[in-house]
Amino acid sequence: MKVVLDTNVLVSALLTPHGPAARVLDAVLAGQLSLVFDDRILYEYEEVLRRERFGFAQEDVKALLDFIRSEGLGVVAPPLRIALPDPDDLMFVEVAVAGRADAIVTGNKKHFPEGCCGGIPVMSPAEILSLL
Repeated sequence: MKVVLDTNVLVSALLTPHGPAARVLDAVLAGQLSLVFDDRILYEYEEVLRRERFGFAQEDVKALLDFIRSEGLGVVAPPLRIALPDPDDLMFVEVAVAGRADAIVTGNKKHFPEGCCGGIPVMSPAEILSLL
């Protein structure tokens, strides 16, 4: 199953290693879920995960990003004309559509109003886990 992970899922996974987001990340690392991404998403992952306030080990962040680059599906996503509550989330929809993802996984479903994502479901970590 191909998914696009909102950055908040990765942050939650690393902050709460036994929560639903961490189980989603485990599924990615185990090959049960395949990540779809583009350069913008990778840049945001890196920028956010390297913030001092989180205190993540830099070598762990590098290892995770290297894994995503090597095992995920990189796409080039054309722009879409969709209005979202947070315009910075548009890249996740664009990548999901371009990569024909099965879902967008986020901890902030309200940022992705129903019907905004070209028929791609928006799920919480717990919801995507229920499908595995």
